[in-house]
Amino acid sequence: MNSRHTPLAALLLSLALASSPARAAEKPPADPTSDPVMVTSGFLSGHPDLRFRLLALQKRSEGKMEAAFGFFQRAAYYGDKPSAGMVAEMLWDGTGTSKDRASAYAWMDLAAERGYEGFLDLRERYWAMLDEAERKQAIIAGQDIYARYGDAVALPRIATALRFERRRMTGSRTGFSANLRIIVPTPGGGTELIEGAKFYDERYWDPVQYQQWHDSIWRKPRVARVDIGEVSQLPQADLDTRIPKVEPAPEMMEPEPTDEMPILDNGQTRP
Repeated sequence: MNSRHTPLAALLLSLALASSPARAAEKPPADPTSDPVMVTSGFLSGHPDLRFRLLALQKRSEGKMEAAFGFFQRAAYYGDKPSAGMVAEMLWDGTGTSKDRASAYAWMDLAAERGYEGFLDLRERYWAMLDEAERKQAIIAGQDIYARYGDAVALPRIATALRFERRRMTGSRTGFSANLRIIVPTPGGGTELIEGAKFYDERYWDPVQYQQWHDSIWRKPRVARVDIGEVSQLPQADLDTRIPKVEPAPEMMEPEPTDEMPILDNGQTRP
């Protein structure tokens, strides 16, 4: 991977190593995948966007790029914009999939759908390197991608997953109890008690707050310096997508589980 593609991967990995969301209330909330308790406790069974992103990063670290590409797509199916950006980079380089710069642009446009600065900048870098034929193809490909993965269809999917798991969990009939203590497995093989208030924080389960929380992390992410050059301030006109608005395709089916997909702690292979 060349230096131009370093920023997005570095951004993902830096968030994975960020401080726990339970610490330092005055700081912006961090990605819950930074907390080993959260990622081993069943939290991810109700958050397929984060679950599939973690699986993708794991496969990527193992050199299993084709599996990583599929898991990034699965995370994007539930509206995870960093994963959409990784799909774009893998398509651009032909890593784990066939090289397709036009589709890569469309996926990066999707990653920038909410105005996240890093993805907007990468989108414009892509556009500048496409020839005229690729630009026309990108607009065509983008309409299908938005119909299947855009926020109009992806946000209702993640909202359904959040609400389903919230109802299923202990305490759902009376609301989440701040006094509840939960025993969860730890990465070392033992167990740990955590406060229910941490696990059941509304920002992780209410669809509106969950979206706002993601925005707070990704709109202007604070990460260590990476070698990508200066991030430019884009004119307002460049913040808008070049891809025409399309009708969402909510009937798109989820891919079938594979041998690479581990069973969740509730016995299900899908959230």
